[in-house]
Amino acid sequence: MSKLNILIVEDHALTRFGLRTAFEDSSSNICIYEAENAQKGLNILGKENIDIVIMDLGLPDIDGIEATKIIKTKYPSKKVIILSSHEKEEDVMKALNAGANSYCTKDVEPERLLEIVNSVSKGAAWFDPKVAQFVLNAASSGNNESLQITNQTKTTESNLTARERQVLTLISDGFTNNEIAQKLDVSINTTKAHVCNILQKLGVQDRTQAAIKALKDKII
Repeated sequence: MSKLNILIVEDHALTRFGLRTAFEDSSSNICIYEAENAQKGLNILGKENIDIVIMDLGLPDIDGIEATKIIKTKYPSKKVIILSSHEKEEDVMKALNAGANSYCTKDVEPERLLEIVNSVSKGAAWFDPKVAQFVLNAASSGNNESLQITNQTKTTESNLTARERQVLTLISDGFTNNEIAQKLDVSINTTKAHVCNILQKLGVQDRTQAAIKALKDKII
């Protein structure tokens, strides 16, 4: 198995050290690169085969949102995880519109962050439960100005059956499993099975992440 190359772009040396230590202690299959500002991070991206960028928002030269836009323009295949101390809706929406694959807060447990990195590396879109509702609210309200879903190849859509896409649409609309079962005139166990299959196929861990993945990849 090839190593997963992770670039940490963070201006605080202590935070970089903590992240590096957490990753290196948890897996020998990870190679860590570090940059204290966005420009150095971009320089590393131009030289090294980086898989995932962990990006701080408050950088001293270019802020994390603008840096993410540059990365997604120059290196569209690179995955970007925003790691921020902020839980503001404005920051979350800007990150999503910039093309970020994930947004998590800095109080995330190291083990959880490793899980997020692994999920994102496989194509999942992951947003911290504290902020994920912002994305769903914007989508359900039809506010296209604040929610500009980036164009991505719909690699997962063909793996979902027509019924699973129907269930996924209802999940994104906020319906519970019981309500979905009633709408589709199926048993609750059948609905739960569909939801389980959807989560597995999309590579996500819960219904909220499934809805966000569906919106980002334009599956629904």
